[in-house]
Amino acid sequence: MENQKSNRTIITVVGKDTVGIIAKICTYLSDNGINVNDISQTIVQGYFNMMMIVDFAASKKPFDQVQKELEELGKEIGVNVKCQKAEIFDMMHRI
Repeated sequence: MENQKSNRTIITVVGKDTVGIIAKICTYLSDNGINVNDISQTIVQGYFNMMMIVDFAASKKPFDQVQKELEELGKEIGVNVKCQKAEIFDMMHRI
């Protein structure tokens, strides 16, 4: 169970809503062997917000490279993409 937790990563995507945001992010993840475990997205007054929990266990690339490439992909499509390991995210949001 602990190993499964260490493979979990949180991806957030925020920006102006446009066609294809989910498709482009999910295609990138799929092409790199990263499985989407859970996804939530909302659009509020034209602004897109998505949070994903993904599994890095079968990733074809190291975390740092995926993190950088997702940020670059976000810039290309006009959104802000952040990628954090779940344990870091949990520690930052612990009360």
